Amino acid sequence: MKSAVLAILLFMAAVLAPPTANAQDDDKPFAEAHIVLQLADGDAASQERVLSVANNLIKHYGGPDFVDIEIVAYGPGLALLFTGNENEERIDSLLANDVRFVGCLNTVESIERKTGTRPELMPETIFVQTGVAQLVQRAQQGFVVIRP
Repeated sequence: MKSAVLAILLFMAAVLAPPTANAQDDDKPFAEAHIVLQLADGDAASQERVLSVANNLIKHYGGPDFVDIEIVAYGPGLALLFTGNENEERIDSLLANDVRFVGCLNTVESIERKTGTRPELMPETIFVQTGVAQLVQRAQQGFVVIRP
């Protein structure tokens, strides 16, 4: 009997307790939405589309304080983060609006193995070991994952 009551109390505490790691526990307390944009394609149209979507979201929500945006680039999509990218000006504008750019180290290491040279990425890149795992983690934290 005591173990059943204890189990019920533990269950209720877990259900009623505030989440420990979710999208609201970040530096944007007024954000109405927490969004991760996934970029796995290296073509110019895909890169432009993801940047446009990020910009449109900032406009839609009324400014960068009201939407939390992260762009995760991996595979061929990592090209967006290469220094000298033709979209650097747009990226700089989004960085000024607190958009985070995340790059996959597995992709970086794969490029280095194939070419013998480590690609140079923009210095603002936040590195994670596995881009897809970052998407999963963010989804678990309450972010909406979108592939434009």
